[in-house]
Amino acid sequence: MQNFGFIGFGIMGSAMAKNLVAAGFGVTVWNRTPEKTDELVALGARRAATAREVVASCPITFGMLADPAAAEEVCFGRNGVLEGIGEGRGYVDMSTVDPGTSQRIGVAVVARGGRFLEAPVSGSRKPAEDGTLIILAAGDRTLYDEALPSFERMGKKILFLGDVGRGAEMKLVVNMVMGGMMAIFCEGLALGEKAGLARADILDVLGAGAIANPMFALKGGAIAQGSYAPAFPLKHMQKDLRLAVGLGDHLAQPLAAAATANELFKRARAAGFGDEDFAALFKTVTA
Repeated sequence: MQNFGFIGFGIMGSAMAKNLVAAGFGVTVWNRTPEKTDELVALGARRAATAREVVASCPITFGMLADPAAAEEVCFGRNGVLEGIGEGRGYVDMSTVDPGTSQRIGVAVVARGGRFLEAPVSGSRKPAEDGTLIILAAGDRTLYDEALPSFERMGKKILFLGDVGRGAEMKLVVNMVMGGMMAIFCEGLALGEKAGLARADILDVLGAGAIANPMFALKGGAIAQGSYAPAFPLKHMQKDLRLAVGLGDHLAQPLAAAATANELFKRARAAGFGDEDFAALFKTVTA
C-alpha cells in the first residue's frame, strides 16, 4: 500500500484526500485549522501535528493551499514542508499559484534534497468529489510517475507539461478564460432580463448554439435559483484573475478583457460575496 501525505483541507483538498483514503492508500493529514481534518481521520487517515511531520513521514506529500501566501507559509514557515523534506521525498503542490511562487518552492525543496512537482487542478467541488479533475503537472518526472496512481484517483485527465511553472501558467490561462466567460455570461443575462427577455429563454438559446457549455448550464441554473453555495469561491476566482493579469504584465501580453473581468470580481469581493460561488458575480452585475 502506498502512503501519501496531504496538507490543506478546503473545499478541494478535503474531497481529493477522501478519494485517496477511499482508494485504500495510507494518508497522513495536517491542516492549519486542525478540526478540518476530523472527517478524514474518522475515515481512516492519520493526523500529524505539523506539516513537517507529514512530509518527514511520507514518501510523497500533496499540498492544496488557498493562494501563494498560504503555499509559501506552509513551505517556508516554522515546522513547514522544508523542515521535513529531504532524502528524495517528494512534495507535490496542487495549489493555484503564480509560476514564480511555484518555482521558488521547487528550488527550495530540491536544495533540501527533496523532489518537487507542481500539479494545479482544473475543476471545482463536484469534480473533486467525483475524482474527475484535470491535473496539470510539471517538474520532476520521476515524482510524477510515482504519484500517478494517486492522480488517477483524483482526476480524469492528467498531463505532464514539462518544467516547473508550466502547470501554473496553464492553470492561470484556463481560469482566466473561465472568469471572463462568467463575467460576460452574467452581463448577458442581466441585459436580456433588463430588455424583458425571460431568463429561461436566454439559457435555452445559449444551450442550443455554438457557445453551449457545461458551465453556462450549471451556473445558469444556480443563478435562476439564487443559489450560490461555493463550488468554487468567488474570492479564489478573483485571485486567479489577478495572477493571470500579473503573468500578462510579466510577459508584456495585453489582457484587456481579463483585466476588466478582474475588476468586476474585485467589486463583487468588496460587496461581500467572496465566500460565495463565483457565479455570485451576477448579484454585483445587477446591483
